[in-house]
Amino acid sequence: MKTSQLPKREEVSSQYQWDLTPMYASDQDFLEALEEFQGRLGDLDQLPGSLSESSDHLFEALELISDYQRTMGNLYVYSHLKNDQDQGNDHYQTLEAQASQVAVALSEKLAFLQPELMAMDPDTLQAFMAADSRLAKYRQFLDDAVRYRAHTLTKDQESILAQAGEIFSTNTKTFGLLNNADLKFPDAQDQKGQTYPLSHGTYSRYLESNDRQLRESTFKQYYSVYDQFQNTFAALLSAQMKKGNLQAKLRNYQSARQAALFDDNIPEVVYDLLLETVHDHLDLLHEYVDLRKEVLELDQLEMYDMYTPLLGQAPLAFSYDEAKEIVLEALAPLGEDYLAIIKQAFDQGWIDVYENQGKRSGAYSSGTYDSYPYILLNWQDNLNNLYTLVHELGHSAHSYLTNQAQSYVDSHYSIFLAEMASTTNENLLTDYLLKTYPDKEVRLYILNHFLDGVKGTVFRQSQFAEFEQFIYQEDAKGQPLTANFLNQAYQELNAKYYGSSVNSQSQIALEWTRIPHFYYNFYVYQYATGFAAATEFARRISQGEAGAVSGYLSFLKAGSSDYPIAIMQEAGIDMTQPDYLLSTFAVFKDRLEEFKQLLASKEGE
Repeated sequence: MKTSQLPKREEVSSQYQWDLTPMYASDQDFLEALEEFQGRLGDLDQLPGSLSESSDHLFEALELISDYQRTMGNLYVYSHLKNDQDQGNDHYQTLEAQASQVAVALSEKLAFLQPELMAMDPDTLQAFMAADSRLAKYRQFLDDAVRYRAHTLTKDQESILAQAGEIFSTNTKTFGLLNNADLKFPDAQDQKGQTYPLSHGTYSRYLESNDRQLRESTFKQYYSVYDQFQNTFAALLSAQMKKGNLQAKLRNYQSARQAALFDDNIPEVVYDLLLETVHDHLDLLHEYVDLRKEVLELDQLEMYDMYTPLLGQAPLAFSYDEAKEIVLEALAPLGEDYLAIIKQAFDQGWIDVYENQGKRSGAYSSGTYDSYPYILLNWQDNLNNLYTLVHELGHSAHSYLTNQAQSYVDSHYSIFLAEMASTTNENLLTDYLLKTYPDKEVRLYILNHFLDGVKGTVFRQSQFAEFEQFIYQEDAKGQPLTANFLNQAYQELNAKYYGSSVNSQSQIALEWTRIPHFYYNFYVYQYATGFAAATEFARRISQGEAGAVSGYLSFLKAGSSDYPIAIMQEAGIDMTQPDYLLSTFAVFKDRLEEFKQLLASKEGE
């Protein structure tokens, strides 16, 4: 829909807008609160150097810091939600900019906290904890802060590294500027000779086209640009690997991966088990890819054929109000208390539903400890948006339950856990739709949606994770990461993952040049582990296993009260063992078999 056809913000019915007044009754109230807060930032100047004086000083300092962070969260989230509802509104652009400036000032005031906690004598800290029961609420926070002691350098060394921070980030910033701002792509062309403007945004859309000439042209034109700059991208990626390996060595980690996983206290076996288990089940991906080749009736499947829909348009469409009813039915296995939260989201103004002029694109869940967990949508009446709705509700229910169960300090769940609740909801929706709709066309589409989800998240993200681990290790061994070396390694890995039905002797060898996650320091594997854990949660819940719902709800309420692996173990999934991955692949296998049978029966009609 063109911008000119979209309604203005004020033309959208209030029943489909989020209600931010529980945060601040008006923008004026927000501005007054922001000014008052900024005026008392100076009160924090009394804290540096005081933490080890007594348990009273430590407790009072942590309470004061928590209060400031909590208030700042409210201020910033209100401003960014207001701005996102209409990014063309200069007033709200200004509000967000003002809040961001104050947030930076607060961060500067609190920069002393982590170094001072780590510098405290361990015996003194233990004595404080034993003597003052009020510090129990900060047990996990303090444990998490001080476990970095073995990896913290002297004050002078830390100062040098801090000063070098901007230098260390140059390769990541340069990649972003080159990839997002400087690269210009030639037009793609379809079988009729019509040209299409090519960009990062249109690339994936054109690859979904039914016109194979457009897909091929898109793929080749896109990678022709990366081909021109492959040596530059290789230098940037090599610098990223060298930075990670150097920092790990300086901080007494055994590897860059150990250093990255240390942040969430994730055992490295979790990463290794993911890759090992995926390797053991690549035959399932090969089988699915073979089926794609067969359905598309191609002699040779190219990587640009991997995303075009096998089944055309979704045979289901829902209005927003219809979708709400389906969500409640799909999530019913989680129990009435959980459904009550979803109903609150629908009835109490948590959700900003429809697109309007200037509204931020996409969808997300965002809120604070004190606010509703708000949801931004840009609703269209289709199946994908139904999945988006149930996904974001998963995030919001997770935040709601965590905030209800935990103190502020333990309410921020880790990135490692963040996508599990949303993807569990998606899996429950898939199960509900498969149980509800006997129609062959509908079932094929739903099954394909799930199979593509596993392909794109478990298999593909594991491929990225394996490549990232490989190049870090090769750099540590002294192997120059030239463009030719990276191309060959990536091409071999792509062939390993997708099998003989796909032509990997193509420009797909250059895919490593455009993946931003390789600059995120062992981040990407969490997409795969999170999807698999969510699939296992949903399977147990759907099948009514004893303790499945209570275990899942305990996970949703845990926040950061313990480390992620311990939280998952308490919920019934031990991610240091392969069982949850094996279960996910078993579900994939069963649904792939049903998909093949339905296709065969459809062809026989």
